[in-house]
Amino acid sequence: MARLFGTDGVRGQANSELTPELALSVAAAAARVLAEHDSSHRPVAVVGRDPRASGEMLQAAVAAGLTSAGADVMQLGVLPTPAVAHLVGELGADLGVMISASHNPMPDNGIKLFAAGGHKLPDVIEDEIEAHMGAEYARPTGAGVGRMYDIADSLDRYITHLLKSSTHRLDGLRVVVDCANGAAWAAAPQAYREAGAEVIAIHAMPDGENINENCGSTHLGTLRETVLAEKADLGIAHDGDADRCLAIDAAGNDVDGDQIMAVLALAMKESGDLVDNTLVATVMSNLGLHLAMREHGVTLRTTAVGDRYVLEALREHNLSLGGEQSGHVVMPTHATTGDGLLTALRLMSRMAATDRPLADLAGVMTRLPQVLKNVKVADKAAVATSSAVSEAVAAVEAELGETGRVLLRPSGTEQLVRVMVEAPSQEVAEAAAQRLVGVVSTAV
Repeated sequence: MARLFGTDGVRGQANSELTPELALSVAAAAARVLAEHDSSHRPVAVVGRDPRASGEMLQAAVAAGLTSAGADVMQLGVLPTPAVAHLVGELGADLGVMISASHNPMPDNGIKLFAAGGHKLPDVIEDEIEAHMGAEYARPTGAGVGRMYDIADSLDRYITHLLKSSTHRLDGLRVVVDCANGAAWAAAPQAYREAGAEVIAIHAMPDGENINENCGSTHLGTLRETVLAEKADLGIAHDGDADRCLAIDAAGNDVDGDQIMAVLALAMKESGDLVDNTLVATVMSNLGLHLAMREHGVTLRTTAVGDRYVLEALREHNLSLGGEQSGHVVMPTHATTGDGLLTALRLMSRMAATDRPLADLAGVMTRLPQVLKNVKVADKAAVATSSAVSEAVAAVEAELGETGRVLLRPSGTEQLVRVMVEAPSQEVAEAAAQRLVGVVSTAV
């Protein structure tokens, strides 16, 4: 039987795969596991959501499940995922629940759980919750039933936290922010304005159905057009739950998570805040980031793909900066999870402090052309042990030398092998990738 919790909580099509009954069961089980681990007090949970329509239904189910198991619920309303994570700690809660499917389309939704302090739940606790689902338990009655409270100032609390974490006023900066019609629709424009920037907000009118619809960090076209039309200094793109940030420079060029991390790493190195002069990134980060960090004396530690692995490495080694090419950036001194608004504020603070345009700052690294191919195979395990594949990879790596990189990665859920090649030119990368695809597809 497949594990219910994926790499980012429980996710599926709302009211089909992710039903209110399932949401209630997950929440009630979570409350019972909390009570078993610490019976000294009545559990308290904070619950937030993004603005997709199904979030209203699922929030009601989650609140019912928590209170039925004896937990009190503090309802935060529509807020970014990192705001919920932060408020778990600030409000002294035992559990945080975020109802969101991040960058996924509107019909999907998800339930993400945070432990006390705002950290992601360990796998072992998720497994305990799953084991408790559906089991009979003694339901509390009378005064034992949980209560529900609305936290009216949740947005203001989060923005106060963001502004404390920003390093420089943004007066004079003109920024376009694409809120993805999502959880950042109110928080991002308000935070950037209070930091001093002139803000032009787009896709900031959620109606429950338009979240991520041709907007946000997965669709940068409108943001690019608006930056150019408004002659803005930059554009910021968030996803549906605002835990990631991508950017557009004044000339309309993309600035991805790798480039943002490069800018922030050098700023933190300069200020002495980059612990051990080390940046954490996944194996999918561009070789250009590796080369740029090496040139500037920053160690790059790599992890498997997924922000949870970046977080694990940051916590294990007490490091201060990590993230992904997709725009998830984590600064543990200020946040327990990726925070797109915090990332944007720090990026703009660097622009303001140095009086340098984003293109100039992002130019610290050159993105090498990258080609990614998904190859259907009969047996991905056989590919991993194939001598023909390893010889082909070695040959391509020898040809590229330090000017390129090869990565073969089996899919976690399908009989697929992902072939990634980076090279000095698009043509060289494409040709090398096609050679490897041919060998991988015939490996037995």
